[in-house]
Amino acid sequence: MMKAKHWLWTVSCSLALSTLSIAANTTSTYAASLVNTLAIPGESTDLFPTNGGNGGANINRLGFFSDLYYDRYENVYYGLGDRGAGGGVLSYETRVQKFSLDVDPNTGTISNFKLLKTILFTKDGENFNGLNPQLLNGDTGILGLSFDPEGFAVAPNGNFYVSDEYGPSVYEFTSTGSFIRAFATPSNLLPLAGSVPNYVDGRPILTSGRQDNRGFEGVTLSPDGKKLYAMLQDPLVTEGSPDGRRSQNLRIVEFNTATGDSVAQYIYQLESLAAINDRIPGTDDDFGQNSQGRNIGISAITALNNNEFLVLERDNRGVGEADPLSEAPVASKRVYKIDLTGATDVSNISLIGTNTLPSGVIPVSKSLFLDVAAQLKASGQVIPEKLEGLTIGPKLTDGSYAIILGTDNDFSVTQGNAGQQDVCTDGTAFTLVSIDSGCPAGQKLLPGYLYSFKASATELEGFVPPEKVPEPAVTAGLMLLGFGGLLLKRRQ
Repeated sequence: MMKAKHWLWTVSCSLALSTLSIAANTTSTYAASLVNTLAIPGESTDLFPTNGGNGGANINRLGFFSDLYYDRYENVYYGLGDRGAGGGVLSYETRVQKFSLDVDPNTGTISNFKLLKTILFTKDGENFNGLNPQLLNGDTGILGLSFDPEGFAVAPNGNFYVSDEYGPSVYEFTSTGSFIRAFATPSNLLPLAGSVPNYVDGRPILTSGRQDNRGFEGVTLSPDGKKLYAMLQDPLVTEGSPDGRRSQNLRIVEFNTATGDSVAQYIYQLESLAAINDRIPGTDDDFGQNSQGRNIGISAITALNNNEFLVLERDNRGVGEADPLSEAPVASKRVYKIDLTGATDVSNISLIGTNTLPSGVIPVSKSLFLDVAAQLKASGQVIPEKLEGLTIGPKLTDGSYAIILGTDNDFSVTQGNAGQQDVCTDGTAFTLVSIDSGCPAGQKLLPGYLYSFKASATELEGFVPPEKVPEPAVTAGLMLLGFGGLLLKRRQ
């Protein structure tokens, strides 16, 4: 299958982990300004051992950034590749990629993406798998080791917190990927068909809980690591009129990391369809009313401090496996700054059958921080569909910070049950071919992108870096130094 359309193509043709740097030549009126872009070839592979085999899309093709996390103490990054190629219908051992990235301390320019380690998620020696529960476990009501990792954070002790869409779930792992525990998901979020769990189907089979494929899309920690925040991608299946697809109101869940229990829920309101459609020329391509809580959603959350966060919100348009030439106009790829201060705990408040918040219910406050689509468009770049990774990068010499965003390219494989194919393109046309059969001459798999934006210290006022628990050996060394200092003082 082939289609053609003019499109600015910016992908490196190298099959190695090389990158193409695209500098921005635009000025910005936003809180953060685009510095440059790295395009990472879709043919790149991770460090999964193939033991002499050929590898492949669901074996060692590098999955891109369903979430990003910057560990500023180790100066390394982590990137999730969600459930693998095919959207949950191909077996894939889920994992997180550890990588390094050079950031120019003066300009914030990013370069030299280098993969360091591929870490598989395991439990009792078995691998978590991206297959949906029906295919992996033979039962839509058994979650088992089915895992769709979408959000990632590192605890002060170095453990990983990962959010999952299937459950929705939050799991804690060691730094080597071994399962430690699952947090207690609030009952109102669990997908049910009547009284029976169903982790696969959507409406009308689901009668309560999260929408299908709309679970915990983002996760972050308070700076002290005592609270964890997991965010649904969209409203609950019945929380809207007539259902969640027409609502703006999705939920942020606050957990106590010591107990793993939820302690509060807050409402985050998506941008209204009216405002989004106003940015689309004419009316032919406007989003329909049932797109509000389905085709508009959030992709990531990262903490600024105990109360304030950055949230990545987007539509489902742009360059991706479903639309390699971006034929529908993009309307929303934005980062918002939110504040939980004064927001109502809605743990025990139902929004079933309504798109309007009850009297007295206050959502989190929200203000535009960065219009990513506008800046990419102004610099002449393509706009990917799945902008999903967001992290606050290193502090620069002038006191500003690099804000790093990343895209999920879905492994450049079509999704669904109709049979999966690789998506190949040169930016003006695309071809669908059998997985791992190779692209036609002149075409490549869809790339992944990393973007660097620069935000001043004023724009990130109140940012508190996450805490880090010192290694035991380091702690012992500091204690010895302290004891030595006391001896020295006594001698003096």
